[in-house]
Amino acid sequence: MKIAMGADHGGVALKAELAARLVDQGHEVIDLGTHGPDGVDYPDYAHAVADLVVSGGADRGILVCGTGQGMAMAANKVPGVRAGVVSDTFSATMIAEHNDAKILCLGARVVGPGLAAAIVDSYMGASFAGGRHARRVGKIEPA
Repeated sequence: MKIAMGADHGGVALKAELAARLVDQGHEVIDLGTHGPDGVDYPDYAHAVADLVVSGGADRGILVCGTGQGMAMAANKVPGVRAGVVSDTFSATMIAEHNDAKILCLGARVVGPGLAAAIVDSYMGASFAGGRHARRVGKIEPA
């Protein structure tokens, strides 16, 4: 699977760890930055990942900032995106299976590397269930 990844300065280290893990698992990672500790604006990275996912250039996206909240807010402003902030494995599965979320957002100051890896594994291992969930997802799409 092709995964677009982005982070601000608060999430850059966790993004790098997760990207390496995904590559080891056979996924193609498109790292859209940032790549260092200097302060940057998280919406720039959220929009870059969201745009790539919506255009079909990536199958899914993963965004990391301090809490995950800012990334999710910014990504969800891109038409056609459903992004969710997750801090547990159950929710990671559910945003894929029930909400067809194509972007997972994580908070590097909320979850540690071990939990983050488990969350990503749960998210990547799940797929949209369709059925009654498709009807519900359709109701959150703009008219």
